Amino acid sequence: MMMLRSCYRCLGRRGGGDGLMWHTDLKPHASGDYSIAVVQANSSLEDQSQVFTSPSATYVGVYDGHGGPEASRFVNRHLFPYLHKFATEQGGLSADVIKKAFHATEEEFCLLVKRALPLQPQIASVGSCCLVGAISNDVLYVANLGDSRAVLGRKVFEDSRSKVAAERLSTDHNVGDEDVRREVEALHPDDSHIVVYTRGVWRIKGIIQVSRSIGDVYLKKPEFYRDPVFQQFGNPIPLKRPAMTAEPSILTRQLRPQDLFLIFASDGLWEQLSDETAVEIVFKNPRAGIAKRLVRAALNEAAKKREMRYNDIKKIEKGIRRHFHDDITVVVIFLDHNKGPSHGRHKHNAIGCINAPVDIYSLSADEEDEVMLHPVP
Repeated sequence: MMMLRSCYRCLGRRGGGDGLMWHTDLKPHASGDYSIAVVQANSSLEDQSQVFTSPSATYVGVYDGHGGPEASRFVNRHLFPYLHKFATEQGGLSADVIKKAFHATEEEFCLLVKRALPLQPQIASVGSCCLVGAISNDVLYVANLGDSRAVLGRKVFEDSRSKVAAERLSTDHNVGDEDVRREVEALHPDDSHIVVYTRGVWRIKGIIQVSRSIGDVYLKKPEFYRDPVFQQFGNPIPLKRPAMTAEPSILTRQLRPQDLFLIFASDGLWEQLSDETAVEIVFKNPRAGIAKRLVRAALNEAAKKREMRYNDIKKIEKGIRRHFHDDITVVVIFLDHNKGPSHGRHKHNAIGCINAPVDIYSLSADEEDEVMLHPVP
């Protein structure tokens, strides 16, 4: 656990004339390579992300915050250590281990909110989506709260030609989806306003689109709306029961030779690109810098919608830029099957952890430092 807490620095560089983009083109993990890129739109970067690699496991985390960056930053610091702790206690990774790590992170954040409430009442309305991928012993786990998404690129053969198919591995917990909306309504049969159509989209209590998250304590703990401190801060929401949950959807999948790569991304990417388009871009282009390529493809789409070019958008400063696109985080994990120990240099004997910057705008342009921990015999 201490090892995981010790590796929280960023490795990467600013991207291609866009002072709000950060990327790492290609790094090794136990069974392939990975690429990561982030672009900031909000005044404070609300997306946080990390990749942990060891000889036996690879963890990916994408945390899309809302209401402020506090919850996503908290998840970034605490979730992986909990995963490591529970996996060590239970003799390996499992769906139960992942669920326990999510619940422990949620509970610890709720305790933080209770302590901070008198001085920082708005902390009760801060939350984060949470998407985690974990690979161990050729088994993939995908756990999700909210509407970040994991998509698999899988090789298929059509007319004797090799192509790629997109397979969505996560569930979008967004009430814009009719099934999710019905799920929430079924849990609140006595509340006809649990989901309301407002400002062009469906929202829980007219406020938030996602139905599951870490944080958003004021929509989960009925006692918070009665707290005088929170009542002074804003419009308290009367609740009979929690309007949101922190119960992750978890998929477990045995990896197969035709599974080529995984894309983990916040909804900022998926608002602009379809699953199929993103998978085709990865399939048809070189590995190095592929996450950055996906982010730029999304920004090009965002620019087209406003009859602009990406070169125009990248001149817009943070905060104002949120009117054109969201924070976007992309991690691409390549899956190299049946490769020997010689494949990939130091992949099989080192432990490493990469975090994207807490805030890209404040990252110095020449900052680049790698965290590669002790070799494993």
